[in-house]
Amino acid sequence: MNLHLRRLLAVSVVVVVGMPSRAAEPPFSGTIFLDGDIITATDPSTFESLTEAGIGRRTMFDRRVNGWVTLDALLFDARYADGLAIEIQVNPEFGDRAEARTQAMEYAPVIGRLPHCLRTDVETVWIHPGTEPFGGGNHNLLIHTGQARRYERDGILEETLVHEASHTSLDTTHARAPNWRAAQAGDAGFISTYARDNPDREDVAESFLLYLALRCRSDRIPPALAGTIRRTMTCRIAYFDTLNLDLRPMVCSEPPGAKQVDHKTERGRLVP
Repeated sequence: MNLHLRRLLAVSVVVVVGMPSRAAEPPFSGTIFLDGDIITATDPSTFESLTEAGIGRRTMFDRRVNGWVTLDALLFDARYADGLAIEIQVNPEFGDRAEARTQAMEYAPVIGRLPHCLRTDVETVWIHPGTEPFGGGNHNLLIHTGQARRYERDGILEETLVHEASHTSLDTTHARAPNWRAAQAGDAGFISTYARDNPDREDVAESFLLYLALRCRSDRIPPALAGTIRRTMTCRIAYFDTLNLDLRPMVCSEPPGAKQVDHKTERGRLVP
């Protein structure tokens, strides 16, 4: 076990010993709704190109029927400047190829604004009509365009995709990892009731969005929100810090007022 994780576990033990028998009530119901400025349409995207790839038989999940459907999807290959590529599979209900391309182009650049670490396991994107929740996992991002318009109206399209891509690229490795369990135990509670009620399925995704807000967008979020994140997610923040995740194209630094540390020797140590 490396030095960073030993420190994390030490913090967890101290906090668990000293914490009250009843965990603190989560400060939020869900994290995607808190701030629409974490990633915006004016932020840089790694998206480079979209190429038509014909029509192919694909099995996709469609929340409108709450099940799997096999369709002759319209296919597009999206390529990104950091070397990643995604096959975008568009439901043929959208009609002709021109409209399908419009749908693919609507979301390919948005996905390119997400950190590299959240796109590493995204191999496909499913795009369906309908006002149904997004989804993540299965090496995929699921988009229903009616719901996307609602998220855009509320200014949280990118934030929602961060949440779903966290399921896709982080959950498998981290959601049940021993040191993530230690971080959960070390903190006084959960950042949201959604995370608390689904600790194995939703805690990583609910927490990682606000980790990004604190580490990469501290100049955009209210100080009160930053303080709540630090207090509630102390050990989870330290856990994410130890991972040395590739957050490009986001430019990240320590939050204002944080103690500056030498990341060669102190990375993973929580700032005051």
